[in-house]
Amino acid sequence: MVTALLLLLPVVLFLFYWFDPATDPFFPLCLFRSATGLECPGCGSQRAIHSLLHLRFGDALAYNALMVLALPYILLGLWLEWLGSGKRFPGLQRFFFGRWSALVVLLLVLLFWIGRNIF
Repeated sequence: MVTALLLLLPVVLFLFYWFDPATDPFFPLCLFRSATGLECPGCGSQRAIHSLLHLRFGDALAYNALMVLALPYILLGLWLEWLGSGKRFPGLQRFFFGRWSALVVLLLVLLFWIGRNIF
């Protein structure tokens, strides 16, 4: 599974680098936004990834700040889980990925979701 993901990652990054999700039609549209006109927590993530790969950090934050700011957290999770560091640092894994942290992440996503549609 990990090997397949590692082989697929360069392909995905190549597509996001060379093709702009804002203009190229083969990128999927958000079904929630199409149905409601509101943005979901993931709306703008594809454009943010494209901007990050082109080192346009301000644009990436404007497209989806939650995704950009969550990248270090996601990378930490990958490091702990897939590279076996969770066994070496169980306290770190419990702190960042325990039961309470899941509730904090859920709350942050919900607040972002509501906030991005109000402001």
